[in-house]
Amino acid sequence: MPDELRLALAFSLALGTALMAVPAAIRLAWRTGFLDRPVGFKKHGRPTPYLGGAAVMAGFLPAAVLLGGGASKYAVIVLCALGLFAVGTLDDRIGLGPLERVLVEAAAATALWSAGLAWYVSEIEAVNLLLAIVWVVGLVNAFNLMDNLDGAASSVTSVAAAGAAALAAVQGDVLLAALSLSLAGAYVGFLPYNLARPARIFLGDGGSMPAGFVVAAVVMGISPEAGLGQAVVLAALPLVGLPVLDTTLVIVSRTRRGVHVLSGARDHLTHRLLRLLHTPRAVALTLALTQSALCLVGLALFEAPTAAVIAIGSGVLAAGAAAVLALDWSYEVDAAPYEGDAAALADPAPQELGP
Repeated sequence: MPDELRLALAFSLALGTALMAVPAAIRLAWRTGFLDRPVGFKKHGRPTPYLGGAAVMAGFLPAAVLLGGGASKYAVIVLCALGLFAVGTLDDRIGLGPLERVLVEAAAATALWSAGLAWYVSEIEAVNLLLAIVWVVGLVNAFNLMDNLDGAASSVTSVAAAGAAALAAVQGDVLLAALSLSLAGAYVGFLPYNLARPARIFLGDGGSMPAGFVVAAVVMGISPEAGLGQAVVLAALPLVGLPVLDTTLVIVSRTRRGVHVLSGARDHLTHRLLRLLHTPRAVALTLALTQSALCLVGLALFEAPTAAVIAIGSGVLAAGAAAVLALDWSYEVDAAPYEGDAAALADPAPQELGP
């Protein structure tokens, strides 16, 4: 099969399947009572189905297995993504502690390292394993934290996955590129239902956890071919720039205010943008465009000499740090506790209960 056709089919199959799977997931969530109810400080106006993760996985898995090398050496990526979907969905249903989640994420990172899909930055394998765990655990949770406003996590995931696919294609790994495009297509197919007013379904941890994992795995799996050594981390960061920026912003903001890092608050990048842009759709579009620009920077860095990667990558880090400080000091955080999953802070339009 021609490479171009494989890539186009992977994206299209995942997109089409997800578009068909989301209504089924909505009906199933209503029938089983798998709903996010607007209690406490949750801002959505009615009970809203979870199981968005089930819909995106229904789109991702067939395309990844049939066209993205999911039946080859990259099967470990698909299997671990499926495991993280299961853990995330269980967390959505009954709630899991942070330790259980981190242990599962670390196990998935270890599986990638064992399969030779981790960065090789040191002759000491324990160092490579540790870096893989930090990268995977960090990104799974960063993408999870992005899921706090309708469309935010899915739009960023779609663009980041497309950027990772472009990197894989440039490096000559079409199977890995198709696998990543399968992820992008699935999340694009989910977006129309999540960005409806009000949202018809939420992504949930079952959808955000595998998103971060697959993007992390694809970037790490193809990066050894670039020959950048330890500088590969600097080149890779822009490809996942917004989730990293958002997580850093939250940590800095809550630490400065003396608030526990794991507590909830309306201090994410999305909340700050919503105050300026007023609608979740405008925020999602802004996030997608910004992440697209960052992906272009990342792709350029992977083609640059190591010295240029270190210089430019350090500049990008400095710019990110300056952005965090500017965003934090210019924003008055709502002190009320925040709970919820992709809850748009704008008042939703009336709509009947039920699917």
